[in-house]
Amino acid sequence: MLRQIIAESPTSRQELAAATGLSLATVATLVAELLDLRLITEVGFEDSAGGRPRGLVAVHAEGGALIGVDIAETYVRVELFDLALTVLARAAEDMRPGENRPEQVVAQVAAAVDAVVARAGLESARVLGVGVSVPGQVDRDSGVAQYAPNWDWHDVPLLGLLAERIGYPLYLDNPLRACAVAELWFGAARGRGDAVVVNLGTGVGAGLVLGGGLHRGVSNSAGEWGHTTLVLDGRLCHCGNHGCVETYVGAPGIMQNLRELSPRSPLLHPEDQTATIAALARAATEGDPVAVKVVCDTARYLGAGIADLVNLLNPEVVVLSSWVAAALGEPLLAEVREAVARHALRRPHAATEIVLSPVPTDPVCLGAATFALEGALQAVHHRPGRR
Repeated sequence: MLRQIIAESPTSRQELAAATGLSLATVATLVAELLDLRLITEVGFEDSAGGRPRGLVAVHAEGGALIGVDIAETYVRVELFDLALTVLARAAEDMRPGENRPEQVVAQVAAAVDAVVARAGLESARVLGVGVSVPGQVDRDSGVAQYAPNWDWHDVPLLGLLAERIGYPLYLDNPLRACAVAELWFGAARGRGDAVVVNLGTGVGAGLVLGGGLHRGVSNSAGEWGHTTLVLDGRLCHCGNHGCVETYVGAPGIMQNLRELSPRSPLLHPEDQTATIAALARAATEGDPVAVKVVCDTARYLGAGIADLVNLLNPEVVVLSSWVAAALGEPLLAEVREAVARHALRRPHAATEIVLSPVPTDPVCLGAATFALEGALQAVHHRPGRR
């Protein structure tokens, strides 16, 4: 209900009933609860066809603040949002190789959270929660980062470590879920029943929206598509297997594609993924033949992997998300579409749209902030005395 109100503010109870499929009585009850929590507010009336004017409600943007944290292999980004999920403040810091021990990551996150609260000029009491996304497999209930292969993390009690430095409610998940939720709330998956959000960064995975909701799997591990086998006996992956999708289309894999084609290429920055991908993107746009070939080769691998997802899940849309997809942009998208068309079955392919993420901010931060919002609502709902 709140997601619909945020997306369509201002809106009437009748419009909410039509959009959600809930009865008008149920909508009225839920709206009353959200008004009571000061998460939404009455904003006037609109004329109806021949009937009484309809009361309008909108999200109460100033009713609280949410923080989304994107911990990636090469950076930490933190964004602070109002309740309309508009960004009020940002902080970011690069993570250099070897600076990924849990205590180092926790210190960076805590400092960035303090920075965005200070920049927004907020009182601490207005912050409803902090959603934290960390790569790899996560146990949401215990707050443990169970396995992050790119860092060789095993069973790190991340939420407990963060709680020692951050005094707000904390909610942990991974970027696959965060990107999928961002697209479901505000992006290309909004209003879609079935969608796949392909996360292209240092690591690779697929956030799944099935039946209109986020699909997590029995152990919150669904979407580890980056660790499915693309090339038998192929490149060694951090997970210990060979030929994983991630080793060919993640940022280090793309760097390897460039290195194999042109070992001395000036586009290659051996210790800097971000600089290499940025240089490759610029050069491909300018028609540099080496860059164009690397993007095409990467798209061939990516297209073959996405075709498997199309055949398996029959989604309405596949969204290319995260920083590598944003950097390589339209040239990558065009080549991926052609590759998927070659590999996917005709019927599911005809029903699937393949697009770049339209989310204007960091989709992982946005998705993580929605986890904090959901957590805050659940905490209120389970208070003694509430139904």
